[in-house]
Amino acid sequence: MSNVTFSSPVMARDVTVYAVAGDRGTILAVAKAHKIPIPFDCQDGECGSCLIEVKHLAAGNRKNAIALTEKEKELLRQLGKITREEIYDAEVNDMPPRYRLACQCFVRHEDIVVTFKGDETLPVQPPYLTAAAKLYNGGVQIASIEEFHGFAVKVEEDAALHFDKLSSAMANCGNLEVAKLFAQLAGFSRLHLAEARKRAAATDVAKYIPSDYAWPDHETPERTALWAGDPSLSRLDALRAALVGERRGYEFYYSVAGITANPEIRAAAKEFYQEEAEHVQVLEAWITREEWLQKNPLPPVETPVS
Repeated sequence: MSNVTFSSPVMARDVTVYAVAGDRGTILAVAKAHKIPIPFDCQDGECGSCLIEVKHLAAGNRKNAIALTEKEKELLRQLGKITREEIYDAEVNDMPPRYRLACQCFVRHEDIVVTFKGDETLPVQPPYLTAAAKLYNGGVQIASIEEFHGFAVKVEEDAALHFDKLSSAMANCGNLEVAKLFAQLAGFSRLHLAEARKRAAATDVAKYIPSDYAWPDHETPERTALWAGDPSLSRLDALRAALVGERRGYEFYYSVAGITANPEIRAAAKEFYQEEAEHVQVLEAWITREEWLQKNPLPPVETPVS
């Protein structure tokens, strides 16, 4: 079983689906089943119209063994999308190349992101944003890269602290499963915070940390919804609450990039919103998996009789 996230400029938003390895066969078959607009023609590895890029999300970028056919290798070679080193890795080490043909690439037991150009005659779709996007540019105009770093540090710091508090609240009321999840999310936020501080290393960010009035409702965008503190919260509910915060964080950085006239701020904000987009993808993948497991619960493990 795996999460397959499809991403393309012809789609307004990324789409994550939960696929059973081998159940629907190829990535193209999964895409067609969920109305994902990957272009295709022959469906037999002869035309190259279903060219895709595959990113593996496993820890350490571990990749499952693959069976790269001679037909696919030859066409990828003709398209200039595979190197000699990648061919060697595919043949000797069972390591898949960066580019594949969707009609030849089978779903494995791993989470992946599939990107494709799509029909280039169609207009590029802007990223999907909620109504909050136009709000999360702060109550003041960000005028310098130093000030932007101050905002970024504040956003990531608040997210980590908030997840820590939610984890403690869940542990105190006995909801240990969700407490563990929030502790894990707090750890992720601290990694984001460390990265933000690293980028602001030459800046005394304490001078540029924004006041509460700079934010709508006096709180930073990645503060998870208050109902995430409900002691009866399920793991799925907690993931959905976390997704709200991550999407708002993405929208904050995206709106800064779109509003500012400063190219340095725009470039920095773009890096942050691209990273936030990856965080959103991961949470959407977790939610998709959790929803699938609720609809298809695993059978109980029988205890062997001694």
